[in-house]
Amino acid sequence: MAVHESLHQKLSEIASNLWWSWQPEVTNIFRQIDPVEWSQLAHNPIELLEQFPPQRLEERARQLMLHSRVNWAYRRWQEYMDSTDTWGSTHAGTLGHRPAAYFSAEFGVHESMPIYSGGLGVLAGDHLKSASDLGIPLVAIGLLYGEGYFSQHIDADGWQQESYAELNAKTMPIRPALDTTGKPALISVETRSGSIFARVWRLDVGRVPLFLLDTNISENSDEDRHLTARLYGGDHRTRIRQEVLLGIGGARALNALGIRPSVIHMNEGHSAFAPLELIRNRMREDGSSFDDALRETAAMGVFTTHTPVPAGHDRFDAGLVDEHVGPLAEELGLSEQALMGLGRVDPQNPNESFCMTVLAFKLSRKANAVSSLHGVVSRRMWASLWPWQSEEEIPIGHITNGVHVPTWLAAQMRVLYDRVLPANWFLRSGEPEVWAGFEQVSPGELWETHQSLKNRLIAYARNRVAKQAERRGASPEEVERLGEVLDPRTLLVGFARRFAPYKRSNLFMRDLEVLAKLVQDTDRPIQFVFAGKAHPADDHGKSILQQIFKLSHEEPFKGRIVVLENYDINLGRHLVQGVDVWLNNPRRPLEASGTSGEKVILNGGLNCSILDGWWAEAFDGSNGFAIGTGRTHVDQEVQDERDATSLLDVLQNEVIPLYYDRDADDLPLEWIKRMKRAVRTLGWRFNADRMVMDYVSRAYIPAAGGLSCQMTERP
Repeated sequence: MAVHESLHQKLSEIASNLWWSWQPEVTNIFRQIDPVEWSQLAHNPIELLEQFPPQRLEERARQLMLHSRVNWAYRRWQEYMDSTDTWGSTHAGTLGHRPAAYFSAEFGVHESMPIYSGGLGVLAGDHLKSASDLGIPLVAIGLLYGEGYFSQHIDADGWQQESYAELNAKTMPIRPALDTTGKPALISVETRSGSIFARVWRLDVGRVPLFLLDTNISENSDEDRHLTARLYGGDHRTRIRQEVLLGIGGARALNALGIRPSVIHMNEGHSAFAPLELIRNRMREDGSSFDDALRETAAMGVFTTHTPVPAGHDRFDAGLVDEHVGPLAEELGLSEQALMGLGRVDPQNPNESFCMTVLAFKLSRKANAVSSLHGVVSRRMWASLWPWQSEEEIPIGHITNGVHVPTWLAAQMRVLYDRVLPANWFLRSGEPEVWAGFEQVSPGELWETHQSLKNRLIAYARNRVAKQAERRGASPEEVERLGEVLDPRTLLVGFARRFAPYKRSNLFMRDLEVLAKLVQDTDRPIQFVFAGKAHPADDHGKSILQQIFKLSHEEPFKGRIVVLENYDINLGRHLVQGVDVWLNNPRRPLEASGTSGEKVILNGGLNCSILDGWWAEAFDGSNGFAIGTGRTHVDQEVQDERDATSLLDVLQNEVIPLYYDRDADDLPLEWIKRMKRAVRTLGWRFNADRMVMDYVSRAYIPAAGGLSCQMTERP
C-alpha cells in the first residue's frame, strides 16, 4: 500500500504547484493517464487524480510504464524548488529578505484556474512564472473569484450569451494561508457601511506564492459574500469594493502573513489603494506625518499602466470613495477633500471624479507603460499631472511586455530549439546571442513542424465548431459539414482577443467583394479563424462578434471563416501555435502592447499587424508584415477605411504571394526565411524573462533602495 500512496502522493504534490503547467513532459504524464478525462476536466490534475485513487493509479501507471517518469518529474520539481543558482540570486539579492509584492486584479496562470479574463491576467501569470524561473523574491496578491470570468456561448443568431459556474476550492491547488500565529489568515477592511472580511488562500506558482482574498465566508453579509464571486462583474459600487479589498485588504493580508515587502508593484490601477494602507502602518509604527509617510511609501511604489483607452481607467464619485475609504482617510488625518484630491488631476476641482490611475501615479515614483509607443501616448495622456514638466520629461517610462516562453512554445517546436540553441537556452532566453543559432534550422524541418501544429489546430477547431453547432440545434448534416471546415493546405489567418470595438475585429469585412475573391481563389485561397469574448455589458462588441459569426454562415465564406467560442488559455495556446499568420488591427495608438502576437512568433507564425503596441518597435520589414505606415488620421472613419484598404492590400500583394511561392519540394523558402528571422530577432526581446529582468533592474532594485528615479530605456 505504501507504494501506491507514494506514486499518488508524488503526483498530488506536483499537482499542488502550478509549476507543472509550464513543463510539457510533466503535463504529458497527466494527459497519458487518461486523455479523455484530462480534456473533459479542463486539464486539472487534481480532479484527474480524484478519478484515479492510489490503487487504480498504480494499475494505470503499470500499464503505461509511468513509474520512472513520475520519479523523474518529482526529482526535477524538487531540484527546481531548492535551486539557489538563479539569475535572481545574483541580480536581486536586495529583495531577499523583503520581497517585491505584485498586485493584480486577475491572474491567468492556467486554464484550470479561470480567475482571469484576458491579456492583463495572462501577462500577470507570465510575470509570476518568469519571476519564479529567474529566482526573483516576489509574492503576488489577487482575488479568488468564486465563479471566475464568464463562459461564452454564441446562440443561433450569433449573439453572445454568458453563463457562470461556481468553482470548487477542493479541486484547485490552493490551501489556507497561515498568519504569524499559525492560524488561517483572516483580514478585514472597514467601510462606513460595515466591515468586509476575507480569508486568504495560497496558490504556488513555482517559487512564487500567490495570495488570493475570498469574501465568501460566514462573517460577511450576503452582499459581501458575493463580492469576489465574479471578475469584472457588477456596478461601480461592486468595483470599488473589490478594489478596496484588493489594495487595502491585500496589504493587510501581507502584514498578517508576516511579509514586509520592499516594493509595491501595482499592475494597473485596480490596486492603487494599497499604498494608503502602507502609509497608515508607517504613521502608526514610526510616528511619521502623513506627508513624510507618503514620501517614503511612494518611493517603494511601482505602477504599470496598461491602457490608453479612457474607459479602462476606473473612476468613482465622492460618495463611493467616502463610503469605502473614508474610515482609512480619517486614520490618515485626511479630510474628504484631501482624499479626493489624491485621485484628481486637479485636487481643487470638486467636479472631477476620483481616478484610480491618478492615485497610482501619485503614490508611486516608478511608473511605466508597456511598450515604447504606449510610453509616448501615456506621457501625453497624463501630462497634466506634471504641468511644470515638458512632455518628454514626464516621469513615465516603458517596459515592453513579453510572454513566458515555456508556457507558449509548442513541444514540437521546443525539439527544434533544443537542437540548435545552446544547452539550457531556456534559462537565458532574455539574451539575444542565445537565439542566433535558430538560423541553423533546416527549412524543411521547420516547415514540417509548423504544418503538424497547423494540422493539430485545424483538427481541434473542427471538433469545437461541430460541437458548437450541435449545441445550437444544427442538423446532423450541418454538424458533419462543419466537422470538415478549414483546409490544411490553405493559408490560415488567426485573430483572437477581446471583442472591444477599438480592436476592430471586423475590419477585414469592409470590402466583402474583395474578401470573397480571396477566400474563393482556386490557386491561392485564404481562410480565417476567430475567437474572443466581448464584455457582458458591451453590446457594441457583441454586435461585432455577431457580424463575423453571421458572415461565417454565408456563402462563399462557409468553411473559410470559423468562429470558436469560449476563448481561454487552452484555445489561445492552440491558435498561437498553429496559425500561419496572426492578424492584429487595432485603431492606433490604442493597443498599449498586445502579447498574443509575441506567442505566435515563438511557434513560427508571422504577424500581420498595425504598427501599434509591441509591433511598432518589433517590425523591421522582413520579420512579418505591417498594415499601414503608422500614420493616423484625425477622422476615425477615414482612419478605419484607410487601414481596411491597407489590410486587404497587404494580404493580396505580400502575404498570399509569399506563402504560395513554393520550390520543387513545395517549400515556401522566402516565407520560411521570414519565420526564422522573426524567431531570431524577436524571441529574446519580447519574452517575459527579459521583461521581468527589466523590472528588477529598472524598478524593483531602485524602489527597494528608496531611490526615486525615472525609468530609462533599456540599452
